[in-house]
Amino acid sequence: MEQNIYAYILRHSMRQQVVITLIAAGSLPFLYAFYELPKRIINEAIQSKKITYPTEFLGLEFDQVSYLFTLCGLFLALVLINQVFKYAINVYKGLTGERMLRRLRYELYARVLRFPQPTFRKMSSGEISQMINAEVEPLGGFIGDAFSTPAFQGGTLLVIFGFVIWQDVWLAAAAIMFYPVQFYVIPKLQRRVNLLAKHRVQLVRGLSQNISETVAGVQEIHASNAARLELAGVSGRLGDIFETRFKIFLWKFVIKFINNTVNHLGPFFFYSVGGYFVINGRLELGTLVAVIAANKDLAAPWKELLNYYQRREDARIKYEQVVEQFEPPGIMNEDIQLGEPDDPPALRGAFEGSAVKLEDDTGHALIESATFSTAGGSHVAVVGAGSSGKDQLAALVARLVSPSGGSLRIDGIKMEDLPEAVTGRRIGYVGASAFMFAATVRDNLTYGLKHRPMIPAGYDDGAAAARRKWEIEAARSGNSEDDPAADWIDYGAAGVADSAALTPRILDVLKMVDLAPDIYELGLRGTIDPASNPDFADGMLRARAAFRERLAAQDLSDLVEVFDIERFNENATVGENLLFGQPVGGTFNLEQLAAHPYVIEVLDLAELTDDMLDAGQHVASTMVELFADLPPGHEFFERYAFINHEDLPVYQALLARLGREGKEALKPEERTILLSLPFRVSPARHRLDVVTDTFKERLLKARRIFADNLPADLESAVEHFDENRYTAAASLQDNILFGKLAYGHARGAERIGAVIAEVVDGLNLREEVMAVGLSHHVGIGGGRLSSIQRQKLGIARAVLKRPDVLILNEATAVIDGASQTRILDALLAEFEGRTLIWVLHRASQANRFEKVIVMQAGHIVEHGAYDEVLKDGSILQDLIQAE
Repeated sequence: MEQNIYAYILRHSMRQQVVITLIAAGSLPFLYAFYELPKRIINEAIQSKKITYPTEFLGLEFDQVSYLFTLCGLFLALVLINQVFKYAINVYKGLTGERMLRRLRYELYARVLRFPQPTFRKMSSGEISQMINAEVEPLGGFIGDAFSTPAFQGGTLLVIFGFVIWQDVWLAAAAIMFYPVQFYVIPKLQRRVNLLAKHRVQLVRGLSQNISETVAGVQEIHASNAARLELAGVSGRLGDIFETRFKIFLWKFVIKFINNTVNHLGPFFFYSVGGYFVINGRLELGTLVAVIAANKDLAAPWKELLNYYQRREDARIKYEQVVEQFEPPGIMNEDIQLGEPDDPPALRGAFEGSAVKLEDDTGHALIESATFSTAGGSHVAVVGAGSSGKDQLAALVARLVSPSGGSLRIDGIKMEDLPEAVTGRRIGYVGASAFMFAATVRDNLTYGLKHRPMIPAGYDDGAAAARRKWEIEAARSGNSEDDPAADWIDYGAAGVADSAALTPRILDVLKMVDLAPDIYELGLRGTIDPASNPDFADGMLRARAAFRERLAAQDLSDLVEVFDIERFNENATVGENLLFGQPVGGTFNLEQLAAHPYVIEVLDLAELTDDMLDAGQHVASTMVELFADLPPGHEFFERYAFINHEDLPVYQALLARLGREGKEALKPEERTILLSLPFRVSPARHRLDVVTDTFKERLLKARRIFADNLPADLESAVEHFDENRYTAAASLQDNILFGKLAYGHARGAERIGAVIAEVVDGLNLREEVMAVGLSHHVGIGGGRLSSIQRQKLGIARAVLKRPDVLILNEATAVIDGASQTRILDALLAEFEGRTLIWVLHRASQANRFEKVIVMQAGHIVEHGAYDEVLKDGSILQDLIQAE
């Protein structure tokens, strides 16, 4: 990147800056006329000095009144013309600034993608994000002003100053005699502000890094009771920022004070000196009035220029600091990252390392003089202790880091000469902790197949025009013109023809990594749109009927209480019984039913309100009695999940008020609190004896009223249960159950799960259920998956793209032994004839590989066939015995 912000501006927006400057220059003659015309209006049109009427103007004859209105009309026209110039300049510079800000952010992000891996040990994600987002934000505004402000405001200043000089030299000299003070003092003060601003930027980056580290390590903070320590550290940082910002504020106020004082000295000299000249006949009154008006406008451009100088220095500092951070040593060449060979070569995977050396940023050798070779298509195990350098060797052969010395080749080609279009597609890598993007399981699996747009997105005429406009603007801003909405998946790389064939291949890969059962469970918890997938919805209805039959055949019907419109479901909550359906959206949130006006209306119509209030009072009283002496976190709080330890004082106060004044004295919010409790009660689970037979009858009546009188605007907020219809808002499992699991049966959920699996397999629906599981959103960083699931998914992602070389760097360390064995067997078979390099955390598994490399303290100490390396006293034998 250019080291100077003006070099960057001129390189990418010279044409726009020239246009802005020309517009500013074109406005100056009109600006001069704007100041000259009032003098003529006063002296000639109003006072009739040096003019006789009728007079000729613009080839026409005017009397005094018509001449006055003509000049005033010209003055109004000049006002409009000058405003049009300002509008054009501001719009064009704003557009230029925004385009350049977009370009700068894009370039910085692109450079992050080319950072060498060690850079991320010194820069946190929060720090990088802070620089790309917040720190460069002011640069966009400055880039638009970089030439327009000195051209327009400087030109305005010269025009006004020239006009004043033209009227009277001594008057002009008196008005601006203090301006040199500003020229001398302000830059000195501004340099002090600039140093403080630079320090402030560094402090804010440190705070951003601190916050990012806190978010990443919050679990450890809780586990170590270190909250006060972290709060103290942040308090210290905030204190430093406060002191720095306050100093900046003080010095900026000093600068502002000097500017305002000097600006107000001008009128003093105009009124005094100019008035004296008018009294003595040296100056006309109209001229003085015009000069005073011009001087009034003189302050604005002068202030703008001073502000411009401050913003220029601030922008210069920010730009130089950002460039410094985004120019790390060893940054990848852009051609290596984005170059697209006509025909990316396949890699046989024959590696040759000659005296390979790898150092960290302190110069410490992580790998030293490593010389090795592997045959193409071979299976190689790398073993060693934790600090042996085996992890770094895997990163080297995956081209994730570059060697500090020596030579590393694959198929005779230097690794550093290969573009990512080859290494990223032909080499697969999985580390000890696979990262998941905040997307669906399918999106994460196919991420390794998305290298470039493969199939353009379909657009109608309107959308196509908008897309073309977007592409033009992206090109003007130096951004990628690739369409994010296109289909980026390279189906050929996965060995399939199209999207329909990809799903079966994905499911096969998931079976290889022992993740199929997990995806099946996620699928059962997922939903589908029956309108877009009617065949599968019909299959779920068949599964519902077959499930019912199988329960009866195995005498397990008592494990599920089926939904029945005419019956109260003992295993569902009171709220679920009332709705008798699945809420859609948050309108009828089960936790907030008591606050919904339509629900309250239904309770009143069904004569159930008093029963609900009594039940709420009974529940609250029981909870207070049970929980008053229990510590937070007691198992009862989990069982009776509708109340927690922190709420006990609220219910105690409410019960006391009820005892004194009765239900009639309750405030609306207190009634809501009481009504909310019975809505959460499930009779079979909670056994609080508040749901009597009379209560059930009235609730069934309320159920009918709720459904029959549901307003049209609320009909879409709940999907009522129907035994013969698929419930779109419910999960696949709930659609099969069409009821609630009966509480209190040993291993009930497990037994029901087994029956559901039998039904699903019997109807050949398992793969369709798993396909639904592929739509499960994994959350930020895969947070909705377990660490084992994330790891298996990472392995599956690498396998799915069918790399010529697969490198697994302790990728199964967190996985249980049985799964490890199944994954090892599957991958050894899958990569028969292709190169597989596996950094093992258990050296005993090395016997499955054709070649073994043993590392110790950064050196390759043993290598060869397993039987050759495993000798008495060998490092490999010691590693195996240590297990």
